[in-house]
Amino acid sequence: MMEMDEEQGEALRGAREEEGDEGDEGDEGRCGRFQRIVSKWMLPEKSRNVYLERANCCPPPIFIILISIVELGMFIYYAVWKPQKQWVTLDESLWESRFTYKPEKRQEAWRFVSYMFVHAGVEHIVGNLLMQLLLGIPLELVHKGFEVGMVYMAGVLAGSLASSIFDPFSALVGASGGVYALLGGYFMNAVVNFREMIPLLGVFRILVIIVIVGTDFGFAFYRRFISHEEGLQVSFVAHFGGIIAGMTIGYVFFSAYDSKLLKDPRFWICIVGYVIFLIFAVIFNIFISPAPQGV
Repeated sequence: MMEMDEEQGEALRGAREEEGDEGDEGDEGRCGRFQRIVSKWMLPEKSRNVYLERANCCPPPIFIILISIVELGMFIYYAVWKPQKQWVTLDESLWESRFTYKPEKRQEAWRFVSYMFVHAGVEHIVGNLLMQLLLGIPLELVHKGFEVGMVYMAGVLAGSLASSIFDPFSALVGASGGVYALLGGYFMNAVVNFREMIPLLGVFRILVIIVIVGTDFGFAFYRRFISHEEGLQVSFVAHFGGIIAGMTIGYVFFSAYDSKLLKDPRFWICIVGYVIFLIFAVIFNIFISPAPQGV
């Protein structure tokens, strides 16, 4: 009887262990399917296996989610607690914000970055949030927050500095510089790795980016040249600055998935080029810019 009881106990324990293993495999199966979808969308074939071996959601895509929450909160603040005449247009409360980049206030250096938190209207904030969440979350799942954050912020700063140089009399609001940096980096990888991606998916990705960029540029031109009130011109040059930052720095960050950035000569070329641009932009704004200098 004792031997029978021991055999039955071992059998029960074995059955429980098998059930636990099956449950774990089921969880891993669901997670694995999700990660495979992300890898096919974001990575060339040669990098997918490495990604799937170490893929997890820890840490989660916290950077792009947090930055989106802050931008949405700022929009609600100016729309509700500092009501505008119309939500769909730039109005006085936003124009006078200490976050908005204004050429005559460029000595307040934080404005070259803080403009990303304020938006000119509903279509502006919705468009930027949709693009950065749909693209930023998959990018951050693959490349993690540091890389995505560096590319995003490089685009934001490049956007405002480019605007201060090439459109020196216009104000600037919105996170388009950061969004376009993500788009630029992703677009370059989609083009360069086209042959290693599923052909139909590769064509679809490139076409979607072209449509999004074309549509958003159309709205930006409209806001700059048609819809503005006198004295409230909002620059669109940040789009160009952001996308160039993405096609250089963003491309290097997002293409070096399984290699060391510091050993990649492209990384140093892009960093040196970006630093030279920063130095020139600072000198331009201090000594050369035709825009008035505020008190």
